[in-house]
Amino acid sequence: MCSILAILGIDQDAHVLRKRALRLSARMRHRGPDWSGIHTDDHAVLVHERLAIVDPESGSQPLYDGDLVLAVNGEIYNHVELRERYSDHAFATRSDCEVILPLYRDLGPGLLHELSGIFAFVLHDTRTGKWLVARDPIGVIPLYYGHDRDGLLHVASELKALVDICPDVAEFPPGHWMATDTDGPVSYFKPAWRDRGHSAGAPVDRDQLREAFCDSVHRQLMSDVPYGVLLSGGLDSSLVASIAAKYAAHRIEDSDRSDAWWPRLHSFAIGLTGSPDLAAARKVADAIGTVHHEVVYTLQEGLDALPDVIRHLETYDVTTIRAGTPMYLLARHVKACGVKMVLSGEGADEIFGGYLYFHKAPDAAAFHAETVAKLDGLHQFDCLRANKAMAAWGVEARVPFLDREFLEVAMGFDAADKMVKDGGLEKQVLREAFEGWLPEEVLWRQKEQFSDGVGYGWIDALQDLAEDEVSDRDLLRASHRFQINPPATKEAYFYRLLFEEWFAGDAAARTVPGGKSIACSTPAALAWDPDFANSADPSGRAVAGVHRKAWDGNPLAESSPEG
Repeated sequence: MCSILAILGIDQDAHVLRKRALRLSARMRHRGPDWSGIHTDDHAVLVHERLAIVDPESGSQPLYDGDLVLAVNGEIYNHVELRERYSDHAFATRSDCEVILPLYRDLGPGLLHELSGIFAFVLHDTRTGKWLVARDPIGVIPLYYGHDRDGLLHVASELKALVDICPDVAEFPPGHWMATDTDGPVSYFKPAWRDRGHSAGAPVDRDQLREAFCDSVHRQLMSDVPYGVLLSGGLDSSLVASIAAKYAAHRIEDSDRSDAWWPRLHSFAIGLTGSPDLAAARKVADAIGTVHHEVVYTLQEGLDALPDVIRHLETYDVTTIRAGTPMYLLARHVKACGVKMVLSGEGADEIFGGYLYFHKAPDAAAFHAETVAKLDGLHQFDCLRANKAMAAWGVEARVPFLDREFLEVAMGFDAADKMVKDGGLEKQVLREAFEGWLPEEVLWRQKEQFSDGVGYGWIDALQDLAEDEVSDRDLLRASHRFQINPPATKEAYFYRLLFEEWFAGDAAARTVPGGKSIACSTPAALAWDPDFANSADPSGRAVAGVHRKAWDGNPLAESSPEG
């Protein structure tokens, strides 16, 4: 996972700003430890820290095409088809991202409708001084922007590069682009499936759903370096792993004609001793034949990592930190094994209503509206966690459930077929589409939040630490100490203190959403389960009745949900 940094619209000595750009970009070098590249001219400075996944030999950035300069963090999965469209173009590298340059010459910002992938980029015209900034539709790849005290626009992959330079630093919104002559970001991602009327009454085709997801995993295996899968043992990561295992023996880059350079697929799981996730992941790995790596961490190791986790994740959101800490520890092991890219299961719960409170959705219209709201918020929660926790150790995370083409299929049928039936489980239609692909007890395993599944003692340890660090008086005065998103619990207060050590100021605080126990839900959804909506604890086990009922008799449960 690379990083980009740009200073645009320069009207002063660019060489002085070049030194600044190098210094700021170095704060993100963990994202791209393989090489550093920089472009400087009278109008702009672009810096790129590279993690080489595709074309390690010649794909260094920035990329050039005449007067155009491009710095990208991301992967363009349909680059082969786009290269064929521009067969008369003199490509300088085999980089998947280079196709953006001829597309821009033809289509300007319209190029974004042609891309299948995850990305954030800055494109600069050295002749005219014009520029284009853009981010992928869901926000899998992070991006921030702001202006320094002289009004110069700065763009960077992570908040830490800009927080002390730009008083107005903010997150660049997903599915938007911004150019020299626009007043701000412009939306380009407006899929028909956002409106429930598009899918109302449309029947589900389980075969089409299965094939679309297999295609998504297949195209995202594009890599010239060793890759693996994150395997929690839940439904989502297990499906990703089982499909990846099906294709791992051949190279995706030449349409599966040649043998893979690394034919054994590696899977990675983490948990406390006796965690439900470790037991389930081991069962899946045995069934699909991966080289399985099991990381057991201690409570103290997790607690010791918290300051670094918050520095890398750039958030004080409770759920994100709870889940992000074991993921951060796992990423270090992935890196140690020589793997540079992993596939992960983020996005399925948002698409298919996998969170436990979806059991209480009143009707299909409300269910659909909530899935759209959850997808809209992913860039500040699960996508942020997966991307930054992995990038902290120079590992790229890809998320096949959030593939643009798969979303068209998965959000294109009536939400009534996604709703939880009496006595059933969440995501039933997805489970039915993949009957026979996984052991039955995994295929029909109850939903757990990652922070719960790694071991119930983890959340308890975090809350005990916060109890020691934050007094009752501190919490009582939280709204005076933190006027933006004041914390409601001692755990949230403690994370906020750690966040402010690295990211001071109101602008940084505003980059993190706050105030809801169900992140980015519709107002109506918060009424489905008042006990959960009003709870300060966002753990999945807080959904009264649902989690306990499904837990009883679960053969993969090695500890109680009560901890």
